[in-house]
Amino acid sequence: MKFAVVVFPGSNCDHDAYHAVKHVLGHEAEFVWHKDTDLRGADVVILPGGFSHGDYLRTGAIARFSPVMDAVTAFASAGGPVLGICNGFQILLEAGLLKGAMLRNRGLKFRCEHVYLRVEQIDTPFTAACTHGQILRLPIAHGEGNYYAPPEVVAALEARRQVIFRYTDAAGIVTDEANPNGSIDAIAGICNEARNIVGLMPHPERACELPLGSGDGIILFESVVRALANAAV
Repeated sequence: MKFAVVVFPGSNCDHDAYHAVKHVLGHEAEFVWHKDTDLRGADVVILPGGFSHGDYLRTGAIARFSPVMDAVTAFASAGGPVLGICNGFQILLEAGLLKGAMLRNRGLKFRCEHVYLRVEQIDTPFTAACTHGQILRLPIAHGEGNYYAPPEVVAALEARRQVIFRYTDAAGIVTDEANPNGSIDAIAGICNEARNIVGLMPHPERACELPLGSGDGIILFESVVRALANAAV
C-alpha cells in the first residue's frame, strides 16, 4: 500500500507522517511537493501538520490553491481516503472538502500538550480498527484549533454522524476543562458525507511509538490499511 504525504512550504510534520507509515507500519510512502499535480499512484493521501505558507491570511488559506489540491480533490471525489492532520485539517476546511472553519484558540494561546479523544464513529477508513467510544491519548500543537461551524451545519454533522473525534477527559467524559481550544461541541475531528475524508487537530503521527509518550495514534494508520485491504477482497 502506498501513502502520499503532501508537503507544503512550512509543513513540519511531513517527516513524522512518513516515519509512521513507512518505518512503523512498513508500507510504501512518498513525499509529494505542493506544486506537483500527480499523486503518483497513491492509495492514501495525508495532508500533514505545520504552518503552510506561514499561516498568512488564515491557516490553510494559501495552501488550498496549491496545484496538488486539484489532484487531492479528484482523488477524494473518486473515493480515495484522505487524512488531514492539524494544518492539513485546516487546509481541507479552506478547500471546502470538509465543512466549518478554525478560529483562534479560546484564551488566544498556543496549546502544546497531550489530550484525550473519544472515537465517535468507526465507519471511516481511519477509524475502522477502532472500537466505538475508544479513548485515544494524542498530542496537540496549535494556535488555531477552535473548530466552528454555524448551528445548522453542526446539527447536520451530528445527524449524519460526521463528528468522528471529540475531546474528553481520560474517562471519556466531555467536559469544558478537557476541551483545549474551545471547539464547538468539543469537536476534534470530522469527516465528509462520503466518509472517506477525515480531518482532526491532534497528531496521531506523533503518537505511534510508546517512547514518544503514546502509541495510540498508530491505530488511525492501521485502520486505513485494514479498510483498503477489506475493500480489495
